[in-house]
Amino acid sequence: MKLSRRDVIQGAVVAGSLFAMGCASSKGASGGGTAEPGTQGQGSGGTKAGRSLSILILGGTKFLGPALVESAQARGHTVTLFNRGKTNPGLFPNVEKLQGDRDPNKGEGLKALQGRKWDAVVDTSGYVPRIVKASAELLAPNVGHYTFVSSISVYKDASKPGLTETAAVATVDEPNSEDVNKYYGGLKALCEKAAETAMPGRVFNVRPGLIVGPDDPTDRFTYWPVRVAQGGEVLAPGTGHDPTQFIDVRDLAAFIILGVEKNLAGPYTATGPEKPLLMRDFLERSKKALRSDATFIWAHPSFLAKHKVEAFGDMPVWVTPTGEEAGLLRVNIDKALAAGLTFRPLEETVRDTVAWFKSEPPERQAKLKAGIAPAREKEVLAAWHQEHDQGTATPTR
Repeated sequence: MKLSRRDVIQGAVVAGSLFAMGCASSKGASGGGTAEPGTQGQGSGGTKAGRSLSILILGGTKFLGPALVESAQARGHTVTLFNRGKTNPGLFPNVEKLQGDRDPNKGEGLKALQGRKWDAVVDTSGYVPRIVKASAELLAPNVGHYTFVSSISVYKDASKPGLTETAAVATVDEPNSEDVNKYYGGLKALCEKAAETAMPGRVFNVRPGLIVGPDDPTDRFTYWPVRVAQGGEVLAPGTGHDPTQFIDVRDLAAFIILGVEKNLAGPYTATGPEKPLLMRDFLERSKKALRSDATFIWAHPSFLAKHKVEAFGDMPVWVTPTGEEAGLLRVNIDKALAAGLTFRPLEETVRDTVAWFKSEPPERQAKLKAGIAPAREKEVLAAWHQEHDQGTATPTR
């Protein structure tokens, strides 16, 4: 069951014209660490920062973007959005909106940003170094702080758990390539470098893991709460002892705004939860939160491989315990925790995700975009029972 790192992470963190993100709300995060004078956070629970900041968000209309707007506004900051005006144009009617294109070679390009000043910019939609370089260089004289939303896909070797921000990053074999499908992690790493070159010492590179919660357009986390809520026998991967990681979009947004307030700089891996979470605990806690009667059938990786059930695609938020991506859901987040990254209870994310999904149109609810299809799950469960009942089950790890 080999999968690429892009398959694991990309659908959760990319946006703009290349990929899709959804809308979400956010809440404030708690403080910690050292702040520049006048920018210290004042605790948790949506409290105000030391002073109001003007924040430019590049993107801002899908998934992480709206969560950032709401988090910033909750802490007393003023927000401006810059995008093409094509996605959710009616969102945030009281927020200043500037139209243009991230690519300076298209349409009006970055013209709307020329001569304008902001305290900080948050770049949620950068995937190509040339494009990030253009915006960072243009804004550098008039912006004090630049947040670039990167990805844990930047890490070169994800086979071992415990990766920290000092780990080597991916590279691009073709120096001039802008093929995001082929070089997602390497291009993200070059984007980080482009922003840092334009604004040395003033760039906060946030490297999220899988982003989840209400309005996630990928369903890579949503699959599990929705499936657990349906009850009955649920095909589950491994023995349940494999760890998983993800972060609620609202918690990520709160951390980013906190980092803006503190003038954080350098790379920070941002995923969760604070303590290791095993797949068994994730699903059992989801079951309890949703008051479900689900029964989990834990299938060994070799059984899943034999029946062509793929990690992360068919079994979301899970990767096999060995192989090239084994450490991708076991990265170290100590640096972000020390800087103030906090998390809401898992149960809140689970319940909110199901409530959001049930509010979607019937056609949206009819088919999840990730996870094993219902008919296919029944087939695999039947095969598992046949093998198990005949006493030929694959061994547990």
